Amino acid sequence: MKLLHLADLHLGKRISGFSMQEDQEHILKRILEITDAEKPDAILIAGDIYDKLTPPAEAVQLLDWFLNELTARRIETFLIAGNHDSAERIAFGGRIMDRSGIHFSAVYDGRPQRFTLSDAHGEADVYLLPYLRAAEVRRFFPDAVITDTAGAVRTAIAALPLDRSRRSIILSHQFVMGGVTCDSERNAVGGTDSVPPEVYADFDYAALGHLHGPQQIGSPAVRYSGSPLKYSFSEAAQKKSVTICELGEKGTAPEIRCIPLTPLRDMRILTGDFETVMQDASEDYLHIRLTDTSRIPDAIKKLRTKYPQVMSIEYIAETERTPHQIAEKTVESVREDPLTMFTGFFRDMNGREMTDSQADTMRDLINEIWAEEGKA
Repeated sequence: MKLLHLADLHLGKRISGFSMQEDQEHILKRILEITDAEKPDAILIAGDIYDKLTPPAEAVQLLDWFLNELTARRIETFLIAGNHDSAERIAFGGRIMDRSGIHFSAVYDGRPQRFTLSDAHGEADVYLLPYLRAAEVRRFFPDAVITDTAGAVRTAIAALPLDRSRRSIILSHQFVMGGVTCDSERNAVGGTDSVPPEVYADFDYAALGHLHGPQQIGSPAVRYSGSPLKYSFSEAAQKKSVTICELGEKGTAPEIRCIPLTPLRDMRILTGDFETVMQDASEDYLHIRLTDTSRIPDAIKKLRTKYPQVMSIEYIAETERTPHQIAEKTVESVREDPLTMFTGFFRDMNGREMTDSQADTMRDLINEIWAEEGKA
């Protein structure tokens, strides 16, 4: 049985004000080409279908187009809600979609959601387990001792009607201990949302979502496909792919292959002095680290004449400054590109990038201030 495993599409994603819509459409077309070549028995999409609880219309339309293409190919497709998704929106119309071979996870209610696939080796059960929080599971198992996410997932899986004589597959969207993380994922402070890989031990394949780097956790049967696109510069070195899992007879290890995905535009970190950097050009999404010891007037504006998709710039010399020195940036330098300046300040002070929501809020605030100044 051949399975094509995806996750973390994040449709509707915006990064530093740049829409990823065109890039996502490109990569979904590439996934359809892989689907046509591989002819899988099923496609597994393990959560974070959308980037926001309320996705923009164009993201919904893109998913609609993609699922219609899969339906036309008569491929059974299974999707679960991730932590970025609204479980209610993902579940809407699920019973109608089931008739077309598109199976969405329901809002978690303590009951198992099981489907069946078959091939030359017999039947295989597919279980859909959306992103779980301890409080959600505790509601349906009041007698169980559930103090954290690990306990919640363990309780939910224990309630599944697993037939250990049959092959079983689970789609799950959680942070599994031992996984390599990156900046674009939402993980709880202190690892309180982590789950031990052993909770998936009874499954022939656990198709995981949440972590953006493709990786197995211990056994090849417990695997993150990773996101099909890079969504932060902490992912710049990652090689994106789709996972092909081939299941044989019950009791045999799955065969895993990764098929590389080539993006419309790569996401890269470029380092050098301003003059050298300006000698080249690229359409890629870039974070440019300038080695100049003094600031270049209108740097990002000039850089975008050669690199229109520059998302952010950084002056390496300034990363060694103390918080007091960082705070002493002049009004003039902030004015040349306030969002980029504040993004760098936030990164220096917090050791991480702003979220898209924080960047959007700051952008709106800057625009309001400039509008008021224009009236004065």
